[in-house]
Amino acid sequence: TVATFVADALTPALTGTDYLIRLAAHPNQVAAGVLVKIVSALAGAGIAVAMYPVMKRAHAGLALGSVVFRTLEAAFYMDGVVSLQALLKLGQQIAAAGVSDQASLQTIGDSLVSVRVYAAPLLGVFAFCVGGFMYYTLFFRSRLTPRWLSGFGIAAMILMMAACLLSLFSGNPITSYIPLAAPIGVQELVLAIWLIVKGFNPSAIAPEPARPGRPS
Repeated sequence: TVATFVADALTPALTGTDYLIRLAAHPNQVAAGVLVKIVSALAGAGIAVAMYPVMKRAHAGLALGSVVFRTLEAAFYMDGVVSLQALLKLGQQIAAAGVSDQASLQTIGDSLVSVRVYAAPLLGVFAFCVGGFMYYTLFFRSRLTPRWLSGFGIAAMILMMAACLLSLFSGNPITSYIPLAAPIGVQELVLAIWLIVKGFNPSAIAPEPARPGRPS
């Protein structure tokens, strides 16, 4: 979460008619933003990977599904990283290009901005919702976390999915639906603090007792 906010703060705003020139003027700042965004994407997938050894004891299918979709989420966010790198190169080309070439380069840049601002985040959040819904469902069924916590997570994921659908059909960026996205933001922070302080419910992950006549 921290890495995401830092990466956004480091990246110059992709608005106005001169955003490519502004990117070209701050190559080191953009490179730092790209690096931190990569850390953010890999950490997002790492959450599900880190929880998998425990979750698979409760439900292997849901545990594996959460890993797959959180990894897809990271891949979609990487698309945004690639497009930002491409925009930086375009900005550098515009700075050195003649007036006749600037219009075509600007058109390419506008297309890449659409991918970065609309397509990549939307697809990434869709994947996040599916993966998150899987592990909150698993938590609720197995009681790895308190049911009030996992139940709120399921409800918050449904609201986040509604925001994705509204963004898809309206053409507005996913950030236009903060009221629908806020509950899962709070939920993910509460879940993180709970797992750091309390951990998973020990009784839900206790090994099964050995059956008679079977080695323990």
